[in-house]
Amino acid sequence: ALNTQGRDMKIVVAGCVAQAEGEEVLKRQRAVDVVVGPQSYHRLPELLRQAKDGARVSDTDFAVEDKFRVLPAPSGAQIRARGVSAFVTVQEGCDKFCSFCVVPYTRGAEASRPVAEIIAETMRLVDAGVREITLIGQNVNAYLGPDGEGRQASLAQLLDRLAQIEGLARLRYTTSHPVDMAQELIDAHGANPKLMPYVHLPVQSGSDRILKSMNRKHGADAYLSIVEQLRKARPDVAMSSDFIVGFPGESDADFEATMGLARAVGFASSFSFKYSPRPGTPAADRDDQIDETVKSERLAALQVLLEEQRQGFNAATVGTELDVLFEKAGRHEGQIGGKTPYMQAVHVDGPMACIGHEVRVKIIAAGSNSLSGRLMSEEAKA
Repeated sequence: ALNTQGRDMKIVVAGCVAQAEGEEVLKRQRAVDVVVGPQSYHRLPELLRQAKDGARVSDTDFAVEDKFRVLPAPSGAQIRARGVSAFVTVQEGCDKFCSFCVVPYTRGAEASRPVAEIIAETMRLVDAGVREITLIGQNVNAYLGPDGEGRQASLAQLLDRLAQIEGLARLRYTTSHPVDMAQELIDAHGANPKLMPYVHLPVQSGSDRILKSMNRKHGADAYLSIVEQLRKARPDVAMSSDFIVGFPGESDADFEATMGLARAVGFASSFSFKYSPRPGTPAADRDDQIDETVKSERLAALQVLLEEQRQGFNAATVGTELDVLFEKAGRHEGQIGGKTPYMQAVHVDGPMACIGHEVRVKIIAAGSNSLSGRLMSEEAKA
């Protein structure tokens, strides 16, 4: 409608759905001008120029050139406007081919950025005021990037290099696959003081039968062993996960195994979903799909358990002292907000000067979604 009012607006569909559907999006939706996959974002200006000339264009190719070298770096002002925490992509794609997942088809094979590029980007962010970096990738702990000396650096080695950057206070990474949780990375949680004690490690199911059907390449015991090793390396580590309920063929016993695994681990936070078929994936074609009502019942039961665990984890911090990285002003005048090492939101009464710094806080209350605290000092952590 805006196009008919004299405004030269173009409608772009981007992301994994665009990658999967491609030209079909243009066929179904006449209003769409451009379809672009995630590996071609750097081509968007050229695609928009083509669209401005009246063409309807689609680019879902896996680019030969490195988009990270083509995309312009944000300015210092843009970085500062985003806050003191930032994401840095270090890896893309996935080779695991879980039977429910479209990522290998939409993002391609696993590929890692060179160490030097990641360090340079991180240093630009830190110079602009960023204090916390989260390394991201579809399968981030599969990272294996050129180190500039003819070798490949692992994620643990990359984290060690980044920890040497002066002014950077915190490091995190997400999302990981259990199969790629190397001992070296587990040990890093005990050896790297800037690596936060919080690990998001999706398990999806607690049933070995379902895990095999999902093509996850590990069993429940292997997952529990990783958790045990992480807690040995860093006793206070908080675990987070993803769950899928109602996967094709999931029985009551399979679901109870998932509940059992969740009870055994005790998660600080989790994300849980009903299985939803993704066209083109092996699981979508199975004839033993689970009834939607059963899916909903199982999801509700799992979410009750996971929420109890989250609330219990938060309640256990009351009375403790934690380093909080303050990120922004709070909802009320004189209030500031930040995050604990365990990804919990914290609000305290304090000066804006604390923003961008880690400050010691005593936790005095746990609400439904955040913690309340009191500044032990207004001095930033050295």
